[in-house]
Order: sequence, then structure tokens, then C-alpha cells
Amino acid sequence: MTALTFTVSTSVGTGRLPPGATTAGAGPITLPHTAGHGPCMIRATREVQMSEGIPTSGSYARSTGTVRALTLMIDFSDAPGEGEALDRFREFFPQTRQWFRTSSYGRLDYRPETPIPTWLRMPKSFREYGIERGAPFDPGYRTLVQDIVEAADPDVDFRAYDILNVLVTPNAGPSALDTVLSVTFAGNPEAPSGDGIPVANASFVYSRQDDGSGSYDRTGYRVLPHENGHVFGLPDLYTAEGGGAVGHWDIMSEDWGANNDFLGWHKWKLGWLDAEQVHCVPAPGTTEYALTPLARAGGTKLVVVPLDSRTGYAAELRTRAGNDESVCRPGVLIYKVDAEVDTGMGPVRVQDARRDSGGCTRAPNVHAELSDAPFRPGETFRDTRRGIEIEVVGADPAGNFLVRVKRD
Repeated sequence: MTALTFTVSTSVGTGRLPPGATTAGAGPITLPHTAGHGPCMIRATREVQMSEGIPTSGSYARSTGTVRALTLMIDFSDAPGEGEALDRFREFFPQTRQWFRTSSYGRLDYRPETPIPTWLRMPKSFREYGIERGAPFDPGYRTLVQDIVEAADPDVDFRAYDILNVLVTPNAGPSALDTVLSVTFAGNPEAPSGDGIPVANASFVYSRQDDGSGSYDRTGYRVLPHENGHVFGLPDLYTAEGGGAVGHWDIMSEDWGANNDFLGWHKWKLGWLDAEQVHCVPAPGTTEYALTPLARAGGTKLVVVPLDSRTGYAAELRTRAGNDESVCRPGVLIYKVDAEVDTGMGPVRVQDARRDSGGCTRAPNVHAELSDAPFRPGETFRDTRRGIEIEVVGADPAGNFLVRVKRD
């Protein structure tokens, strides 16, 4: 779990802006849509810090095309880096880059670069920065970001990058089993500047999320794509009670343990789905759609049934493929999206096809109860108060599922 507390080619790079290149930074996320998608483009009021509403604010980092991620490894006098700094870098790369390539169907070319391949020593001790879970940006993180900029500036042109990843030496602060410190400050135009641009989208990763199950080498990197999800404008889907709202169906809910992808709603929000891959169902009547597996490129990926200007249901087909290694009951995942619910408070709620079943997985760090939530052929989701039914009619030999949507 990760606290978000402020929203307003794997390689060793030179850290300098290439000739003819444009300044990197935040940019609008292009949401493929038509006029028919209008009723499904739910929006939040300004009071919501980080919303599921679409389109995403232009203050976040762009999530399509080439995104250059400045990645720095830092340590402190009271927590000196152990081993080579590049070993810390290799805990996350190239896995994070490949995760985004797979999830985005190749639409996000994520390029982490570490122009300083050694530990970057901070001028203050770790204790002096006052870093703890839930710490606000001011004053501790503001000071830390300013110190990072000053220490890295001789070797880094901050204009060349879109986001900043700070990989802290793991011996700074408590174990992640005790307290998770990893955090992202996103869309923050008031952040300290480097080379004339604010370091507005920065992710910090601390201790290793190692539960002792022996899976860390394979899954430990996943805290970074979760944190980077915030710099692209995605909210936390877990709540104070844990992953009971969405389970393991999105990395913004649970980033420990077995691999899992983004929801189709997030893929649309990030600009990774074409307009014809998303169907909006605002009017009364009966319509049918052939959903293709979310992990497979092409075909219909998402059916959205708006309830009002702030909420709606979404349906997508999840199978064990791509980033979804933990899927134990393939089927149509149905969930409610509420743009008025803030990050970390349950803006998405998965509808469980088999309530109180105990789930179908025993994988470590996977919310078991919702692991069998998808609807299978012959099963129907009903919201009788709203007069909505989503029936899974059947599946074809190619693995596509036919869904029938009824609105009164």
C-alpha cells in the first residue's frame, strides 16, 4: 500500500537534453473518444484530490509515447547505501519498463535512465528529513527534493525528463513489513525546480516489499509501477481496510505478490484504448458486445454503463495472460466507478459474482475473497434499483465472452 499525500531503454543516460529535443514534463493525456462516449466520461468536482474522472488533468505526466524517467539512487550519512547503487536500480529495471509496455499494448515507451550510477549522498541525515508514513510535502519532502536537485544538477538536465524516480537505500527507515513509506507527489507545480522546471511528478521507493515468500526477485519491482501510476493521474484503489474494494484486479489496489494489470477503465483513462474498443451504453434497451481478453491487443475491451455524471459500471474480460498471472477464475469483471470518491477511499468497487466464497487463490498477498469475482457464462449482474442487467451469455472458441446489457 502507498500513501499519496499531494495532488495538485533501461540505460545509463547522459542526463543532458539531446540536440533538437523538446523540454519534457507534464502534458495532457489524450483520451480516445467520440461524441457517443460523452455520457460515460464521468467527472468529479474540484474538491476531489485525485479522481477516477476523465479526462485526466493535464498536470500529470503524459502516459503515451516516450516517457523518460530520471532514476536516482540516494543514501544518507545515517543510512549509507549497501552494495552497488546499480544493484538497487536493477531491482526495478527492466521489469518496470516491460510491465508498462505489456499493459499499454506498446503505447507507452517508458525509458528509465540513471545518469548518476552511484549512490547520491544527501546533505542531511535521514532522520533530519522527518520522513514517515503520511508525511506531507512540506517541509520534509520539499527539502529533500531541493537537496536532490542540487546534488544531481551538475550531471542532470532536468528538462530532459518527464518524471523522477527516487530509489532510496533500503536501510533508510523501517521495513515495509512494518511501515510502507513509498509515496508519490504528483501534479505538483509548486515543487522545487530543476533547470527551470518544477519537479512536479516524483515517486519515492523505500524498503523492499519482501514478505519472505521467496517471490521478491520476481514481484518486488511492482511497487514502482504502482507509484508511477500516480504520476499518470491514477488514484489509490485500496482503502484503510486494505484491498477489499478491488482486490488484486489492479496494481493501484494491491502491488504486493503476484503480478496484476490495470483495470480497463484505467487503460482508457491513460489513452491506451482506441475509441472503438470502448462502448458506452447510456440509453434504455438491450445491446450485446463481444469482449476480448484485456491482455490481448485489439477488439472490444470495455463496456461502460453510466449511472449519472459522476458514476457508472464497467465490464471487461480478465484472463490469465499478460500482466495477469494471478487470475484463477477468468471471466467478466464488473465494477462501479465513482469519480466523486477520492484516492484511498474506494473510488472503484468490484462486484463479486461469488460472495463469501473465500475466493479461488491462495497466492501470497492476493485478496482471496475477490479473486473469483468475475462473472462466467450463465451468470448475471443485476442492479435492480437502477434497472440494469449485465448478463454473460457465452464464450467462443477464441476466448471472447458475449455480454448482454439491459437498461430499463
